[in-house]
Amino acid sequence: MNSKNGYGTKEILWMIIVAYAFSFAIRMIWVYQFQDNPNFFWNNQLMINTNDGYTWAASVQNILYGMHKTNPLIRDIWANGIIFFTVLFAKITPFSLETVILYMPALISSLVVIPIILIARLYNQALWGFFAALLGSIAWSYYNRTMIGYYDTDMFSAMAPMFILYFLMKSTMDFNLRSALYAAVAIALYPFLYDAGQSIVYAMGIIYTLYMIFYHRNDNTTYLSLILVFIALIPFPLVDPFSYISKVVVLITLYFILKKLSIEQKILMIVSSILFILFMYYGDVFGLILRKVMAYLATGTSSEGLHFYSVVQTIREAGQIPFSTFANRISGSQIGVILSFVGYIVLVARHRAFILALPLIGIGAFALWGGLRFTVYAVPIAAMSAIYLFHVIVTTISDKKSIYITAMTILTTSMLYPNIAHIIEYKVPTVLNKAEVEDLDVLNKIVNDKDYTLAWWDYGYPIWFYANTNTIIDGGKHQNDNFIISKIMQTASPELAANLSRLAVETYVDSGYKNIADTLFKNKQEDQLDPNLLLSELESGTYTLPKKTRDIYLYLPYRMMRIFPTVAVFGNLDLTTGKEERKIAFYPTQAVSNKEGLLTFSNGIVFDIKRGVIKLGQQEKDVKQFIVTQNTKDGKLQLQSQIYHADGEYVVVYMKSYGQFVVMDHETFNSMYVQMFMLEKYDRDLFELVVSSPYSKIYKLKI
Repeated sequence: MNSKNGYGTKEILWMIIVAYAFSFAIRMIWVYQFQDNPNFFWNNQLMINTNDGYTWAASVQNILYGMHKTNPLIRDIWANGIIFFTVLFAKITPFSLETVILYMPALISSLVVIPIILIARLYNQALWGFFAALLGSIAWSYYNRTMIGYYDTDMFSAMAPMFILYFLMKSTMDFNLRSALYAAVAIALYPFLYDAGQSIVYAMGIIYTLYMIFYHRNDNTTYLSLILVFIALIPFPLVDPFSYISKVVVLITLYFILKKLSIEQKILMIVSSILFILFMYYGDVFGLILRKVMAYLATGTSSEGLHFYSVVQTIREAGQIPFSTFANRISGSQIGVILSFVGYIVLVARHRAFILALPLIGIGAFALWGGLRFTVYAVPIAAMSAIYLFHVIVTTISDKKSIYITAMTILTTSMLYPNIAHIIEYKVPTVLNKAEVEDLDVLNKIVNDKDYTLAWWDYGYPIWFYANTNTIIDGGKHQNDNFIISKIMQTASPELAANLSRLAVETYVDSGYKNIADTLFKNKQEDQLDPNLLLSELESGTYTLPKKTRDIYLYLPYRMMRIFPTVAVFGNLDLTTGKEERKIAFYPTQAVSNKEGLLTFSNGIVFDIKRGVIKLGQQEKDVKQFIVTQNTKDGKLQLQSQIYHADGEYVVVYMKSYGQFVVMDHETFNSMYVQMFMLEKYDRDLFELVVSSPYSKIYKLKI
């Protein structure tokens, strides 16, 4: 096949349509797998499968239905592209909001095939782009974060930079200022689509600058292009929602001015240099990149002021990953990522403009230290690189089109196979099941939208969407305030749990929605308080609480049981030293065998029912109490208890309806979560049980 043979607009359009359809169809596998499972449906539609999606969906509810009026964290329609386009689709299509948020990730993310194919077309090798688009649109990491139901801004994360890359590369090849304008407009709009990736676009702008000056320093178009790109990169000191719109207007106006004027190259160099300095300064470029890196490398407790526990290292996607995981997520296999690496070197050697893709490759490589979430950025370029290597090999062997298409189909399929196999096995469930949403819907019917529901941050956004109440921590706002919720969940004192709940919510509202823990304890201030003293006053009831202005609810779900040890880490601290207060033992498990009264659990713990002891490794520990709970058909909770050793350190609870055992230390057994969720035991002077099901217990605070 002659690599110089190009394709017309019609053929390119068909390639895009086929690649887009392929990308969308592969994502429909998840829908096919769960379409007959009623537990994943709400309002006659499959629910989404990412917690963070509910923050955007709640903002859309606010715009469409007037909900969440007192929630200070709700965003307006111009705050982010995902909100704008969701509102648009919900209004102009006949589909429900639930349907729009379900399918929108697939509709948007599949657009990545367009820049992939168009970049290849720059070199008159569109078929290479077509095969690369098939792989790049569904490769492991990109699929995981853009699958149907993954309603989050990640749908723009790699797709939008690829459009920017296309226009930047085009401007280095055709040297048409219009291409630089398109790149600048794409850069200006990128924060609207995916503001979390701003550092990536900054890096692309810097690489573009170095590239243009190194290879085209004597051409006026270089500096005209840089002027447009720098204007796009410099943050405008205007108030949203019009800053990005104003920037686009400025760019278009400036483009026509620059086209008409004849300016000396020295002046253009001076202007572009000044703009570069302004970009580096006002964009806080190095500070932004450094903060991003340090945030994802942080661990342990904070070192200044009070010693709160860092949340980053408890998030799986932010931890270090092995090379095999890194390779799988970028290309589907270790062989695949090696082919991609070699292919990228060949690409740069033959087509130097691919140097501009270095930031995307670099941020993907950073995933080895920063966590698996960063691999997504490298996926499209890795796909183009691996398929290009195949393209070079095949065109070297034969120039016949039929042989080329056959060979490329086979080789591309070999790369597609492990990724599609992963997709078939990746049966990620919805965030909540139908029964859990039914509980939140019951809560929705009894609350006022100014009320607060206290829950771990994982459940904050879904609570907004389904219960229409506010929370004090959620997927975006938590950090030091995790201490507050963790302390409420793990304390053995109902008084502390109730008083801290009231104080936290009223402080949050009165302070103008500032971080609660920092405000209460005056963290890092000269008059910083002793948190232990304040907590003891709350527990003893000697602290004067603020006036009640709204109702507060405590949300205790069954699904929190598996992460309760992690939840407890944040509150099990002496904030003055950063040291844990005690060793917490909490082991949810299942029985795998029962021989003559010896229960062996799946985690290796052995429980001797006759003697009342458990074996933890080589140690035997006395069990104080063995409790069996069971949910009856009429919604009641039955309890059976057997006392073994009065001074026993451990308690074993068998939740018969769930087939779940929990081995825990006695103090954790007395915690609010265990007592109020697992046993339905609570202080009736302080709390009222308003929602009760096997999936969640929701209590109303009486004080």
